[in-house]
Amino acid sequence: MSNVKIYGQELANMPWQEKPADAVGPVWRYSKNPIIDRNPLPGVARIFNSAVVPWEDGFIGVFRGEQVNGVPHIYLGRSKDGIHWTYDTQKIPFVNEKGEPFMPRYAYDPRLVQVEDTYYIIWCTDFYGAALGLAKTKDFKTFVRLDNPFLPFNRNGVLFPRKLNGNFCLLSRPSDSGHTPFGDVFISESPDLVYWGKHKHVMTRGYNQWWQSLKIGGGAAPIETSEGWLLFYHGVTGTCNGYVYSMGACILDKEEPSRVKYRSENFVLTPETWYEERGFVANVIFPVSTLCDAKTGRIAIYYGAADSYVGLAFTTVDEIVAYVKENHVENGDDGQIGIM
Repeated sequence: MSNVKIYGQELANMPWQEKPADAVGPVWRYSKNPIIDRNPLPGVARIFNSAVVPWEDGFIGVFRGEQVNGVPHIYLGRSKDGIHWTYDTQKIPFVNEKGEPFMPRYAYDPRLVQVEDTYYIIWCTDFYGAALGLAKTKDFKTFVRLDNPFLPFNRNGVLFPRKLNGNFCLLSRPSDSGHTPFGDVFISESPDLVYWGKHKHVMTRGYNQWWQSLKIGGGAAPIETSEGWLLFYHGVTGTCNGYVYSMGACILDKEEPSRVKYRSENFVLTPETWYEERGFVANVIFPVSTLCDAKTGRIAIYYGAADSYVGLAFTTVDEIVAYVKENHVENGDDGQIGIM
């Protein structure tokens, strides 16, 4: 039983590995990483930056599949243990509200979040530039694609797992048309997933924190805890050899999530292993989803590694929350409600 409470379901069958005696920091890697290797199914060279949720007696996920022609799309996968996966060989067949085909030109970095009785997929798509795509399903058989939430340019759409004050809440990172060399995290609200507003700033790039000094972006869906919304996100720095993506953690206010309560000065995971340092895009750790057990406080984190693999890491809510609070540093006006 943990001291910090996770508000959510018990998930006794989630993947788990105890912390090794020589582990450094509050997050540790699965010893058999990567859990998804290259060429995972015909026509797909790499799967990475993918999201997982509990489903029936196992798990289901939406996977960024980089096709052999280089164009990314989203594929559906299933697993009994959250580690070993089988995939549909065809891309997810999105349709519009009338049931007619409504496929994006491309789709990548999907998140998968349950809100009430519906599962929502949020991804980066093409809408005259990088923008957010959105779809819903209740049975993982029919996938209804909705209108894009925002104008370009935007990335890293992360939906909260419950409504706040009756509204859906979505984290995002406004950007530009290229491989953005800047970016902060914002939050927006919608009563119906059509009309979006109440835009507020959440977090800025790190001040005097090299690992997140260039840009940041939302990662896994926020986890509701007794301390606030626990968010794993990515922070990026620029080096003489390109960008480096690391994983950070923060805690947002439960009632006003545009206010950061605690934010760790240090990364909680940074590229160190061969599958994180070497790949199609080197030196990338990109957290996208978590599995949590409310009873034990265990958390499993799925992350993309080097744009080539999927890795799995673990922590407990007690350990990560304590670490974030002990290493908290104020960044700009993050501690205020994000209205200018």
